[in-house]
Parts: sequence; structure tokens; C-alpha cells
Amino acid sequence: MKMKTMHHRLARCTPAWMALLLAACGGGGGGGGSPADEPPVAAARACTLEAFADVQLEQATIKAVTPVEAGTYNPPGTMQQLADLPAFCRIEAVATPTSQSEIHFELWVPEGEAWNGKLVTTGNGGYSPALSYGDMAYAMRQGYAVMGGDTGHQTEDMLWGVTYPERIVDWGSRSIHAITVAGKALLEAKRGQAAQRAYYLGCSTGGHQGFAEAQRYPEDFDGIIAGAPGNNRTALNIEFMWRFRANRPQNDNLTQYVTPQKLRLITERAVAACDALDGVTDGVINDPRACTSAHFDVTSLQCTGAEAPDCLTADQVRAAQLIYQGPRNPRTGEQLYPGWPVGSEAGWSSYMGAGEPVRADFWRYWVFEDPHWNWWTFDFDRDVSYARAKISPLVDQTSTDLSAFKAAGGKLLVYHGWSDPVVSAFDSINYYEGVRTAQGSQEAVDAFYRLFLVPGMGHCSGGSGATTLRGDGTAVPVAPQRDLLAAMDRWVETGQAPDDFIASRVAGGQVTLTRPLCAYPKQAVYDGQGDPNDAASFRCE
Repeated sequence: MKMKTMHHRLARCTPAWMALLLAACGGGGGGGGSPADEPPVAAARACTLEAFADVQLEQATIKAVTPVEAGTYNPPGTMQQLADLPAFCRIEAVATPTSQSEIHFELWVPEGEAWNGKLVTTGNGGYSPALSYGDMAYAMRQGYAVMGGDTGHQTEDMLWGVTYPERIVDWGSRSIHAITVAGKALLEAKRGQAAQRAYYLGCSTGGHQGFAEAQRYPEDFDGIIAGAPGNNRTALNIEFMWRFRANRPQNDNLTQYVTPQKLRLITERAVAACDALDGVTDGVINDPRACTSAHFDVTSLQCTGAEAPDCLTADQVRAAQLIYQGPRNPRTGEQLYPGWPVGSEAGWSSYMGAGEPVRADFWRYWVFEDPHWNWWTFDFDRDVSYARAKISPLVDQTSTDLSAFKAAGGKLLVYHGWSDPVVSAFDSINYYEGVRTAQGSQEAVDAFYRLFLVPGMGHCSGGSGATTLRGDGTAVPVAPQRDLLAAMDRWVETGQAPDDFIASRVAGGQVTLTRPLCAYPKQAVYDGQGDPNDAASFRCE
């Protein structure tokens, strides 16, 4: 068991903890113990703030302790209704790893036998302070104690990074570690025993946070599930600006070349041209890399006369080509961020920007510290170098050295939709291949790391393919082969890697299609004879 029971102990011994912490407090001698050398289990605490009065945490403070009845729970301040939850103890606390830090978090601990003895920490989305209550409920239904935090800020704007620079570090690199250290201690205090395993679950910025854990805090988790990771953060924001400018005339913030309607046209034509390349016509491009210019070229859509709904103007074709290409340094030709897979176009419009580039405040406040900064002056050579020096060390998680995480026994499961229009699947491929190079062989990376590319999936979820990767949101358990968290737990506990994972397409509450997700670089190949809607008709090769 990788988790170190004594590593994150409470700061002092108390009578209620005397049996459990005998060794830590200097008593008990050495060499004895039970046949299994397991420490005795202390009594669980009541779910009241008074019961935690003697608990002292390093760099964290308990704010409230509240019992929650079994059933449907509505987290305060939200409209969410989380059904089928066990009775649990809700502990609210604040982590303060620096004098500027203020990371609010919640720990939910199932009562009685509902707890499976393990912990799941959840991540966040974008730059939002909102907790991922849906993910917390999903894991709790499987018996886990769960937790999540606000990443260290309490407002939706990004001005908090200007006033408190350490909070940029909290958001970009440190907050999950800070709340997990405190959360493990609180869980042990509540239940009288440490969690047997700790897992992490997050997508987008949550995937970014998972990469921060694997790279910077390799002993926090036994397993990390990171979806569509925005870990290459500075470069990702460079792409958003590139996309904004590529789709507009110079210095014109309002006029857009390609509209949402034209982007849907491009996707429809691309899918029509490349859907059947894998031997199955199902409305999904299995591997966009196979959809070469010989099969589909956006220039084929250029109007021969006046603009019409079923064709593109020359400016629209050029804009699409630049977005496919991705940002490049005009002086050196360096690819600053990968381009986009064919089939992702319909989603591009959400991140084209409206009046200003998406995440303009990243540049306005964090990089240039100028509220009047003009994105049309951005230099994709000089200003990239400046940003890399100033902000990348605080927020980017791009190190391919995962040797410490691997040595600690950690497992990393990354999933990414091929049709993701927010974070390019090519970036996850590039990172994986960098780790493989660092590890020295496919066998070495297979020991702890799996990347699953999901045909048809958008950003973190949804899409036209088999994109359901976890349980149906009820208390009914599902097989490990169809649930990400269950598959991770099985991998950690038994060593059985999730190479048999089955994704589903769900419509009207029913599974209409299943596909195997194959660990990169393998792909699902149709056998040519079986039911094309059944995963059993495919093999990974």
C-alpha cells in the first residue's frame, strides 16, 4: 500500500488517538505488533464540529462539520440535485499553503459500512472556483470518501491572480496537493483509520491538475484519471488567440469568416468522406489521422461562384486552414500548439471568441499586467518567449519525467476525445510519446500509463460516438470494464490494466452501441463479420 499512514498525521496526539498514534507519540517500543503488523483502528468521530475540536491540521483549518442524510442532496448555492447518495459527513475546510493562499474545500465521508476505505479527490473546470459536485457524487455512489476544492480563488474573474500571485500557483499547480494532504488527515480523523487508497479524477483543467500531481507530487495518489488535460496551458491560450485572429480580418474584433453553420458543413463533409475508412459506417471518424487530404480537403468546399450555404469563400477556406494548422512562430516555424483533427470543426465556434479572444484575461492580467492590452499586437515570436519565461513555470505541466510517479507505484489513465474542439487530442498524443521516449520503451510506459483516444467524443464528454465511459449516475454498480474509476481501482489493486475497457453510446437511457477503447498506439479494428454495434466485433491492434 503506497499511502503512508504516518506521513500526514495530525499535528499532535490526543487521548482519542492514543492507540492509533502510539508509535508517532514515542510509545509502544519496537519490534512487536500484531501478526499482520497493522495498527489498531481508532474510534470514528461524530459528525459535529465539536468532535473535531482537538484536531490540528498543518496549513489548513476546519470551518464546518455537517451530517447529510441519505438520498438526494442539493449542494448549497447550486441547483444540482445529487441522487442516490449514502448518509455522509460534510466537512468544510480551508487550506493555506502560503500566506496568500485561501483554498476552500469539502470532504464528504460516507457513514458506517457505506465507505469502501478509499478516497477520491476531484478536479475543476476552466478557471472556475466551482467544485465538481457531479464527480464527487459519482465516486461516492461507489463507496469512496470524496473531496474537491475551489483551486484557491472564490470569483469567476482572473483579477485574483494580479493581487495574489501565489494564487496563480495554487490554481495552476498546487491546490489539489494542498487539499489532498489536509483531506487525508481529516478522513483519518473522522473514520479512525487512513484511506487504503487515494485516487484522482478530473477533466480539462481537472486533467491539467492531474498532470500537476503526477509531475510535482508523485506520492499523493495511487491512480490518476486525467481527461482532456489542459496541461500545456500557456500554449493552449496561444492557440485560442491564434484561432480568434485567424478567423477575422486584421484589427476587426466583430467580423468572422467561418460561422457556426459553415463549421458544421465542414464536419458533415469530412465525416461523409472518412466515416467508412474503418470498415464501419456509424457517423464517426475512427482515427482522423487516416482522413488525409486524399479523402477530404477543405479546399474542395470552396465556392465556384457566389457564396452559398453549401460552400466556403476563399477567406473561409484560408481561416479553416490556419486553424487546422495551429499556431506557429513566424520566424522559426516552430509549432507552438498542435492543430486540430478533422471532424472537430463543428465545435470550434465555441472557442472562436466573441469580441475578444477566449482567455484574454490570461494575457491581459497575468502575463502583461495591462488592462488595456491589445491582442492584435501579440507577437507569436517575442511575446511567446516572454510568456514562457514569466507564467509557464507557474501553470504548465509539461514535464515528461514521470519516473518518481512510476516508482511510487502510481497509475495514470488519460482519455481524450478525437472531436474535442477545446484541447487538441494531438497534444495528448505528443505528451504520451514524450513520456515513452523518456521511459525508453513501450513496455516501460505500459507499466503505468494508458492513453485512450475516444472517436467522436467532444470535450470531456458527449459526441457522436461511444463516449460514455462511466456508470449511469445511479447507485447500481457497473462492471469495471465500463467504468473509469472501477477500472482504475482494479488496475491498482490487481495489476490488471484497463486494456479491455468498453465505451458505450447511450440514447434514451439505453445502450445503443459499444466499442472497445484501445490503449494508444493500438486502435479498434472491425472483424468485418460481427454486429458493428457490438464491441465484441472489434479487436485492438
